Amino acid sequence: MSLNKQRLANALWGAFISDSISMPAHWYYKRAYIKEGFNGAITDYNDAPHPHPESFMVGGGYFPNIEKAEALGRPYDILHDHLRFYDTNYNQAKIKLSVHAGEHANAMPNLDERYHYHHGLKKGDNTLGANLLRVLMRSIIKTKEYSQEDFIDEFVTYMTTPGLNKDPYSEVYVRAWFNNFTDGVPPHACAQEQRNVWSIGSSGGAIRPLLLSLTASSTYQALGVALQHQQITHRSDNVSSALSFLVPLLHDLLDKKDPKGILKDHASKVQLIKIKGSELSKTYAEHMGPGNIPDDEMWKIHTEFSEKKLDLDFLLKTYSEDEILGTVFTTGCYTEHSIPVLSYLLYKNNFDFRASVLANANAGGDNVHRGILLGMLAGAANDEIPQDLKEGLSNYKEIEEEINGFINTL
Repeated sequence: MSLNKQRLANALWGAFISDSISMPAHWYYKRAYIKEGFNGAITDYNDAPHPHPESFMVGGGYFPNIEKAEALGRPYDILHDHLRFYDTNYNQAKIKLSVHAGEHANAMPNLDERYHYHHGLKKGDNTLGANLLRVLMRSIIKTKEYSQEDFIDEFVTYMTTPGLNKDPYSEVYVRAWFNNFTDGVPPHACAQEQRNVWSIGSSGGAIRPLLLSLTASSTYQALGVALQHQQITHRSDNVSSALSFLVPLLHDLLDKKDPKGILKDHASKVQLIKIKGSELSKTYAEHMGPGNIPDDEMWKIHTEFSEKKLDLDFLLKTYSEDEILGTVFTTGCYTEHSIPVLSYLLYKNNFDFRASVLANANAGGDNVHRGILLGMLAGAANDEIPQDLKEGLSNYKEIEEEINGFINTL
C-alpha cells in the first residue's frame, strides 16, 4: 500500500501534540472552568493544574488476583507511585469521596483533594494513552513487523515496571485487563467486554488500532488489522464501529487533497446515538452517577442508534459551538459521541492543524483520547506541522526517532 510518508509522519506527530496540549484540561466538562483556569483558553502546552475542579479519579478500583498471579509468575502491580489514588486489595485509598458533583454527579473528594487525572505531568508531557502508542511503535520497530505477542509482552512490561509510567490515570480497560491477566486468563483474551463494563466503549480503544491500520498491505485489509488489535484490550461494538469510520477516513486523508469533502462524505454514513448531549448528562445525574444505572439500561443508552446521520453542514448552520459541545453531544469518552464531536471540530476549523487541536483541547471532556484521534486525522490532512508544537513535546527527540523508525518499517 502506497502512503504519503510525510503526511503519515504528520499524523503521528498530530497524535502526540494533541494529546499533550489537551492533557491539562482533560475531563473538564464545564468549559467555564477551562476559561478560568487557563487565562481564557488553552493556547499552548501547560502543566496539569491542581486542584482539578471536576476530578473523580480518586477511588478507582483495581483488584488483581495476587495469589494466583504470584503462582503463575505474572506481575500484578500496575500502579506503583500512583497507588495512593486507587482503591485496591493491596492498598486502601485514604482520600475520601465526600460529595456528588460534576457533569455526571459522580462521587468525588472535597476540592483540595481533587487531584488531576494526570497529576504531576508537566507541559509537553504525554499521557498513558499516547505512551502506549509509543510502546506499539517501538515493538514494531524492534520486530520489523507487528507481533501481537511482542506487543502484549511490552505492554505488560511497561505497566508493571516501576518508574516507566509517570501518568497516574489508568483507564478502566487497563485495570480490567490486568484483573483478568492476574486471574490466569490467556494474555490475548484479557480484554473486558463493553456489555459488562460500560466505559470499555471509549475513544481510547481506537487509538492503537488506528495507528496499526497503517501497517496493512492494502486499505481493504487495514480495517481488519485494526479490529484484530482492538480485541486485545477492548471488546466493544462501539469501538469497532468507530474504527469502521476512522480507518478509511485516515487512509483517504493521507493521499487526497480535499479533506473537508472527504470528511463530509465519510460522516454522512455515521448514525447518531438516540440518547445524547444534555439528555445523557441528565440521565447520569438523576442516577447520581453512571455506576448506579443497571447494566441492561446502560447497554441500551450506548448502543441504540437513531436513523439520523451525521450532517456536518447542518450542525454548522443550526448550532453554536457551545451548543454542540454539551447540549447536542456530550464531550465524554464514548465513541458514539466523540466521533461527531471530532468531525465537527475538524470541519469547522477547515483542518487547520493548530486551530483544530486547540479547539479540541478547549472543548474539554475526554479531549485527550478524542484529541489523539483528531490529531492523527488533522496531521494526515496537512503537508506541514508547526515546528514549535513538535519541539514543545518533552520527549521530542525520542518521539521523532520512533516516528521515523516506524515509517521505515512500512
